[in-house]
Amino acid sequence: MTQTQQQGGPTAGYDEMHILWISEGMSCDGDTVSVTAATQPAIEDVVNGTIPGLPKVHLHNKVLSPSLGGEDYLAPFRAAARGELEQPFILVIEGSVPNENINGDGYWTSFGNDPETGQPLTLNTWIDRLAPRAWAVVAIGTCATYGGIHAMAGNPTGCMGLADYLGWDFRSAGGLPIVNVPGCPVQPDNFMETLTWVLYHAAGSAPPPPLDEMLRPQWLFGKTVHEGCDRAAYYEQADFAHDYNSPKCQVKVGCWGPVVNCNVPKRGWMSGIGGCPNVGGICIACTMPGFPDKFMPFMDMPPGGNLSSTLIKPYGAFIRRMRGITNHTANKEPRWRHNREALTSGYDPRWRP
Repeated sequence: MTQTQQQGGPTAGYDEMHILWISEGMSCDGDTVSVTAATQPAIEDVVNGTIPGLPKVHLHNKVLSPSLGGEDYLAPFRAAARGELEQPFILVIEGSVPNENINGDGYWTSFGNDPETGQPLTLNTWIDRLAPRAWAVVAIGTCATYGGIHAMAGNPTGCMGLADYLGWDFRSAGGLPIVNVPGCPVQPDNFMETLTWVLYHAAGSAPPPPLDEMLRPQWLFGKTVHEGCDRAAYYEQADFAHDYNSPKCQVKVGCWGPVVNCNVPKRGWMSGIGGCPNVGGICIACTMPGFPDKFMPFMDMPPGGNLSSTLIKPYGAFIRRMRGITNHTANKEPRWRHNREALTSGYDPRWRP
């Protein structure tokens, strides 16, 4: 390992890395649960070293704690905070970050205790100590990326996303910005694919993952739900669902898909199956920075939905009628396919007897 690598600089080429995963933000641990369903790749394949070219990975998540009480589980976190962890590490944060400056005499979160005082250590304390030393910092789920449900209007904790806390211009020891993978919960393969890219970058065999202005992976969040939705053609034809049992476009029953950056309808949820609109659920915009406040109440038609659906109605009705006529004619066989004695296909031989 070179001196630059030892100092955690942008030089890549690591063959071993830790993943320090803290899910003690304001969250339901749903992202940890979701990732167990990943298949592209499975988290087990990453940890067991079955994917060629990746560094050896040591995963530290509380569900893998080797004992009750957790001090041996906390050991790598404490070592990393002191700068004594032998290998570089990726810090994964799950859950929104509360404002501990307004907690009064208490605390909003805790992750282990201070060995000297015995008092709980807040998530914020761990972020302050670990983020500057991390080779990469990844926020998993909408709570960690943008604050999510816990940060909605009226909340008492002052919750925020990780980039709001660290600053949107934050750079890790590996020279990377925060990598945001939103979702409530995160789509499992979206997260594992992104994590794998970061690991390949750490190994020196891939460039940094391309991110958009909201620090999301561009290749995953560059299109809208509508662009990948099985129901999108119904919108074009102004053929809208009026209840949740309909297979048609759900804009009029509250779907935000046309303006939401998410690939779930295209990718599915588990093994390519599912995805909210694919199975009859409206898109409530859970991957978006403004979620949930800007998209409530969820079951109402989105602003602009009435206008857009009205404007497309005459066009859609015309197109639907024309396509119906074409469909009717296309569902008939050509007239020369028959069992009569005369050949009527228009065949003209090059020579005649």
